[in-house]
Parts: sequence; C-alpha cells; structure tokens
Amino acid sequence: MTLVLLGVVLLLGLSGCQLERFRVQEAAESQIILGQISDPKTFNAALSQESPNVFAYIYEGLVTSDGVTAEVIPQLAESWEMSEDNLRLVFTLREGLRWSDGEPLTADDVVFTFNDIYFNRNIPSSTRDVLRVGEAGEFPTIQKLDDRRIEVLLPEPFSPILRTLGSPILPEHILRSAVEDVNAEGEPRFNTLWGTDTPPEEIISNGPYRLSQYRPGQRVRFERNPYYWDTEEDGTPKPHIEEVVWQVVENQDTQLLQFRSGGLSSISVSPSYFSLLKQEEERGNFTIYEDGPQMGTTFITFNLNRGKNPNGEPLVDPIKSKWFNTLAFRKAVAHAIDRPTMINSIYRGLGEPQNSPISIQSPYYLSPEEGLPTYEYNLDLARQLLLDAGFSYDERDRLLDEDGNRVEFELITNAGNQTREAIGAQIRQDLSQIGIQVNFTPMGFNNLVNKLSSTLDWEAHLIGFTGGVEPHGNLTIFGVDGRLHSFNQGRDDPPIEGRVVEDWEREIESLYIQASQVFGDEERKEIYGEAQILVQENLPFIYLVNPLSMAAVRNTIEGTRYSAIGGVFWNLPDLKISED
Repeated sequence: MTLVLLGVVLLLGLSGCQLERFRVQEAAESQIILGQISDPKTFNAALSQESPNVFAYIYEGLVTSDGVTAEVIPQLAESWEMSEDNLRLVFTLREGLRWSDGEPLTADDVVFTFNDIYFNRNIPSSTRDVLRVGEAGEFPTIQKLDDRRIEVLLPEPFSPILRTLGSPILPEHILRSAVEDVNAEGEPRFNTLWGTDTPPEEIISNGPYRLSQYRPGQRVRFERNPYYWDTEEDGTPKPHIEEVVWQVVENQDTQLLQFRSGGLSSISVSPSYFSLLKQEEERGNFTIYEDGPQMGTTFITFNLNRGKNPNGEPLVDPIKSKWFNTLAFRKAVAHAIDRPTMINSIYRGLGEPQNSPISIQSPYYLSPEEGLPTYEYNLDLARQLLLDAGFSYDERDRLLDEDGNRVEFELITNAGNQTREAIGAQIRQDLSQIGIQVNFTPMGFNNLVNKLSSTLDWEAHLIGFTGGVEPHGNLTIFGVDGRLHSFNQGRDDPPIEGRVVEDWEREIESLYIQASQVFGDEERKEIYGEAQILVQENLPFIYLVNPLSMAAVRNTIEGTRYSAIGGVFWNLPDLKISED
C-alpha cells in the first residue's frame, strides 16, 4: 500500500473533529506538527511535574544545556562570572529582553521568580527541591545589582548551581499580585493561576514561542514570539518556523499512522515500529536518528507509605503495606521480571537493561561492571526469597502471606502508551510465575498524576522519569520531602499522619547533598555511586529496560542535530522548513 493510499484510508476513517486536526497544517506557511499522548495538565511552569510539557517552547532560563554536548550555555543571560571560592556568581542579562506582551524583561523578573516563587514554601514547586544548598537546605541569596545584572550568593559551594538556575524565568508584572494575594490558609492565588482553562493570550512567556490556541482533546498551538531575543548574524529573527502544533493523539498506533500519512513532522520511534519505518525512510522523505539508550528510566514502584489520609484511614491496605515494605518481597519481584524477554519481544532487541536512577550518558553513572547491584531473572531465587520471608504457596501454587492472605495488588500506568501497556502485561504474566496476582490497570494520564501526587491511593505503578547528565535534579525524587518522592510521598497540607521514613531514604538524600558540595567529577562520581548502590540494594524503584533513543524526522526540517540528551528539537529556534 502506498503512502498516498494509506493517507486516504486513514482520512476516510476519521471523525470531523479529527479531520480538523489535519487541516491545521494549512494554518501557517512554516509549521511543525507533533503528536502528544495527552493534554497538558497546567500552563503554570512553576507547578508542572510532568514531561513532556509546553514550557520548553514558551519559556527560557538564565542558562540552558547544549543538546549534544550537555555543556551549560547562555540563554537569557549572555554571560556569568564565578568567584574563586565558588560562592558568588554574577549573571548579566542580554540587552533588550522582552516578554511576549512586549514588556521589558529585567533583573527584577529573575529575582522575583526565584525569591517569590521557587523559594516560596506556599507554592508547591518541584524546582524548590533542587535549589536547596547543603545539609541545612538553605536557598541561595539572589539579588539585583542593576537592571541587567543579578548576584547569586551561596552559603557553601554548590556544584550544580549553574544547571539549577536554568529554570524558567516568570513575569513579575503579571504574577506579582497573584503571589501576594493569599487566602486564610496562606495559600497564594498563584497556585490556581494559569490552569489549562486560561485563555492562551493571557499566558505571558519569554521563549521562542507563545501559546496561541488550546482545544482540549485536540491540540495546543504555539506561534512565533515576535519579541524573542535571538537572531541570525544578519539580524534575521528566530525562530524560523512560524508555528508549532501539539496534536493530542491518545494512542501510539494512531500517531504512527498520522506520521506515515504525512500528518506529523516527527515521531519517537519505538522498537516495535522501527523495521516498518526503516523500510519507508526514502519513500516517506524522513530520516530515523538513533543515539544509544534513552535518557531517563522506566520502573515499577510500590507504595511504601505507612501513613494515613485526613480521614484517619491508611493510605495503603495494612496487609499489602506489610508486603511492600518487606525488602525480600521487592527483591523477589525484581528477580521475577524477565528483562531479556522484555528487550527481545517488546523492544525487538533495541534496548538495554536499566539498573540506575542516573542516565547512562551522565559522567556519574555507575555501571554493573563498576559494582552496581543488578537483579538477574531467576524464578527459583525469587521463590526462595519469598519463602525465607514467611510467605508460602497453596495447592494451586498461589502465593500466600504468613496470615494466609492471597498476594494480589493493582499495578497502574498511563493508558495509550502501547509500550508501557505491553510492559505491564508482561509483568503481570512474569509475577504470576511466582504466585502473585497482578491486576494491571492503565488509566488516563491526568487521573494517574492525581493519584500519585494528591490522593496517594495507589498500590503499585509503572511510569518513568526523564533524565539528565546532572544527577542533582533527582533530589526531588530522593529527597525525603521531595515532590516526586513517590514511593513514600510526604506533604504538609493535608499532613500525613504516621508516615515512616527509613534510614536508607535519608542516607540516599544525604549522599545527593554531599555530591553537590564538591566539584571534581571523580569525587562526585564516587558519592553518586554510593547513592546508586543504596537505591539498588533497597529497591524503592525496580528499574526495567531502557530502549534506544530513536526518532523519525521529516527531511524538510533543516538543521536537526539529534541526540539522546537533547532529542530532536532542543535547537528549535535554529531549525528551518525547506520548500521541498
């Protein structure tokens, strides 16, 4: 079947609403269209906890990272200087910076963003977790020197400082009143500001694009920001591409069909699609890029929280909580998951085992050859671990705990991600081999996020975290009060009564803090190595498989510099659409 015929068949099967999604391609002379599996959860950058999100397109920070080398490079700041004792930095902003509404962007916005938003304990931002310095968790002192210069003073040396200051800068002239307007409980109005029901024109940004349209369940559109600072040497403004469209396509197979029919500009290539797409590269006028294992992790985790909700009810059934908090149980599960089959069947051989929370591209990654513990597939060992821990088997080979309860739990993940759904289905089958019944339940992404971050009423989940070369960002995961410490989530409002934090949790947090206090790569790797070993020994996360980083990109997109670190569009302002 030719691509043209496939496109006709696809369009004949689409509803009127879906046809409208395809017509959006004609809206701009220079446009890229990307498929996203779910709607955005918020337009408030400070409150975002999910990836992908809209903020990479509409916001910038003082600095960013080169998507190929991972080197820290200037963004809103044109330069910076650090004192010899590593305790003082001075950033100089670029001249003439403006917000998407035309208002000047100055040092006041930078100081406001950090001091009044990210450092504000009443604003639930994950960014705050990675900006704390040292054991005391103090914040840097950030102050204005003049309209273009900002001084950052550190209470002690803090090696991740440059990368942590790359967080989005937000507009004081729009948000100041929302931060200062608090209710009787001290909660700022900012915490409910810029939800996805906000008209796009009210979202003021500083990145290469600004929001122009959002239709739930259909698409998000971004138009070129006319006040963006970057230009070519001859003064030609960037970005060159006029419009970016996020098309909400809640199924990966449908995304594949839309890419093959010409409806999408790029698509992440899962191993299951690789052979098909590879055959169509020339005919479809696209290129498949590959750059080793993906950044980030995929894992399952159990809810280890032994606390109670505001109604005094246990967050997790005490019977199941006892299993989950038994280390031998978690180790048995880790040994019972057949990663080689997962790689060969689900990933078609295009993947590698993942054993660490730190991405393999990071200089601080500890490999198994360097002493990182791993959990090889071994059903006999898994069964023996369970028996030694007091579990037993009935006449039907079903696993029972010491009180005779059948071992059964619910595993949740986000629906629409076929790869993740296939992993969940295999885990259900794998664990049945050691007598455990897994009730696997894919659900809508926003519902999943609500369970993990708000209600905390879940037993086990299968998701992933994005990665980076700087591990300090993981402090929001491994800090005992981190916003993404999902396996034993803490919170102040409403408080969790009876939450228990284990010594190994605090030790991992302490190691991450220690590693941020030194500057030599070898010394930092040694400390992060200890943390990686502790994670693997205690298994708060059971890491699975890391697929190869692959993407298919239309050849009409010029300037692509693909990498596992930056992906396809890390240099989006530089990209162009050819006339071909």
